[in-house]
Amino acid sequence: MRRRSSFGWLELAIGILLIVLGVWAFLEPDRALSSMVIAFGLAAIAMGVADILLYIQVERFTGLGPVLSLVAGIMSVMSGIMLLAYPKAGTLALALLFPIWFIAHCISRLSHLHHIRFIAGSGMYTFTLVINIIGLMLGFLMLLSPLFTLAALRWFSCIYLILLGIDGVVMAVSRMGMRR
Repeated sequence: MRRRSSFGWLELAIGILLIVLGVWAFLEPDRALSSMVIAFGLAAIAMGVADILLYIQVERFTGLGPVLSLVAGIMSVMSGIMLLAYPKAGTLALALLFPIWFIAHCISRLSHLHHIRFIAGSGMYTFTLVINIIGLMLGFLMLLSPLFTLAALRWFSCIYLILLGIDGVVMAVSRMGMRR
């Protein structure tokens, strides 16, 4: 059996993309909302593809977790394509799609926590657990109040995207990218 590097290139690329996107939204607030539609479309597609690839890699070894990853991946890709195809409508739909994307991605990550603890250790497990619980709370809060979502989208998205990016980079350099 071939040994691979323990470096997860896809997770690293997604993590860096999310960190850059979060920092950019902080620095360019006036152009952030309209440009965020396109950037979030690209990020949603990338994360959806990563979730689908995760499903393909682990579906034969585990139970319900990979199915949630597949569903979250498909929802992310669909949301991303919609945001890229209809950017003006995407600005309004972002108030609904963004919380759904938060919730779907967090559920997908939480469904893999036992694998993360086993492979990457307790520190990564705790970090991923906390980040995704915060994401679930923010997702449901934004889903219940679309006007609040539009008003607070910049702050929530910037902070959460940076945290998700850090999670992806840490996951990439941990033992999580290694095949056994």
